[in-house]
Amino acid sequence: MGPDAQALDVDTNGLIDLSALEGALGGAPALVAIQLVNNETGVIQPIERIQDLVRSAGSLLLCDCAQAAGKIALPEADFIVITSQKFGGAPGSGALLVRDLSTLEPSGGQERGYRRGTENLPGIVGMAAALESHAFLEAMPRLNLLREQLERDIVAAGGLVIGEGAPRIATIGAYAMPGVASASQLVQFDLAGISVSAGSACSSGSMKPSRVLAAMGVPAEIAGSTVRVSFGPDTNEDNINCFLGERRRIASRAKAQAA
Repeated sequence: MGPDAQALDVDTNGLIDLSALEGALGGAPALVAIQLVNNETGVIQPIERIQDLVRSAGSLLLCDCAQAAGKIALPEADFIVITSQKFGGAPGSGALLVRDLSTLEPSGGQERGYRRGTENLPGIVGMAAALESHAFLEAMPRLNLLREQLERDIVAAGGLVIGEGAPRIATIGAYAMPGVASASQLVQFDLAGISVSAGSACSSGSMKPSRVLAAMGVPAEIAGSTVRVSFGPDTNEDNINCFLGERRRIASRAKAQAA
């Protein structure tokens, strides 16, 4: 962050402290950057209330919608960031949606200074095709039901759902298995042909403590036993049952080793 940037706290469900945001907006107009859907927990921020606070303060809102585009409605923000691979397109393409170009300072050499070089046209076409397919959007009601089924079983088995008290998108879930390290779970799931991650997919290989879970006040021992599960348009009940079966086997092996 820059020297003038201010990071705001979130509560135990990962939702932004609206009072703190309102207080931070009490000075000069600012740029507020927020992630609509968290990429580790799936928590959805109260974006309409955030929009109202930002507009009332005469400030601008930049919304990271990487995990939301093509899945849920996008907000009425001044800037929206999306990325292709999160809704079925190829990696390497994305877009910045701008409400008013006068709010940007041109620094490129083309298109009135708003572009610097040759655009990735094949990637852009693929991104548009992925959006037009509505693959994620049409699958969301079914994925909601599948995730509810998954979480009922996880909680019944003594597991924990991270951010359980907040609105969450159906395509991401974070689940703790107390007493079994995330790294151990990842290896065992991988050997069973199941791909999950610890933390966000882009940093899962680092195995560093999650800044997201730390900000939520999740105890270190719980954060260290949490894995992230993703759902895609083709995820089905058999996939859920397979995951749950392997999760039970992992818990059983850990219990036997501890005895």
